Amino acid sequence: MADHEIMAGGVNQVERRGDRVLRPTGPWSPAVHGLLAHVRAAGFTAGPRFHGLAEDGREVLDFLPGEVSDYPPTPAAASRTALLDAARLLRAYHDATAGYTADGWMLPAREPAEVVCHGDYAPHNCVLDGDHVVGVIDFDTAHPGPRLWDVAYAAYRWAPTTAPGNADGIGTPDEQALRVREFCDAYGLGRADREGLVDAIEARLHALVAHMRAEAAAGSAAFASHLADGHHLMYLSDAAYVVRERARFEARLLA
Repeated sequence: MADHEIMAGGVNQVERRGDRVLRPTGPWSPAVHGLLAHVRAAGFTAGPRFHGLAEDGREVLDFLPGEVSDYPPTPAAASRTALLDAARLLRAYHDATAGYTADGWMLPAREPAEVVCHGDYAPHNCVLDGDHVVGVIDFDTAHPGPRLWDVAYAAYRWAPTTAPGNADGIGTPDEQALRVREFCDAYGLGRADREGLVDAIEARLHALVAHMRAEAAAGSAAFASHLADGHHLMYLSDAAYVVRERARFEARLLA
């Protein structure tokens, strides 16, 4: 890998310079920078450290070495090892957010504000060393909310709970249901939250589509492109699928 490059993927242009990355900032960035310092002080070292602002105003963060999966997921990201690692790492992150408060998040807080949600915890925002998930990146969408809100989206991405027609998905419905159960077991999700997981996945995907539409309407070329490519239709189809297969998923989750 070159010592200087423009990183591929995402809605932001990210530049790597050696062991640092430079990323655009927004009004939410101070809250995120405080969050990164808070979780590191609490013992969560899988996220990047914040090293201040560059002369052009971009944030300077650690570069986390490893592989980041696109879609469909790489064999490493689709492995059971990665699935369980991702769940445990999300739990560790959530626990480390305890006590942190800030204003000015990109996304609105949701009640009950049990943790600071990552907001986009998925293979495309996790770093792998082989089959092991060793890092988490891109905290721009972090915001206070229930554990379940973050777990629902993570399960959607990592199991994944995608409809059969989604080319980014893997596994049969039964295999997906088992992987959702294993993810929740590794995270340590309680029964009450498991009972609400299917509805939370549906709500989370509808919220994602609403965010995409709002950003596109506000002038985001990246989100306008995603809508033009029909990404929102895929998410809405996946939301309908998980509700349609509720009995299958809940049989595994609540057994």
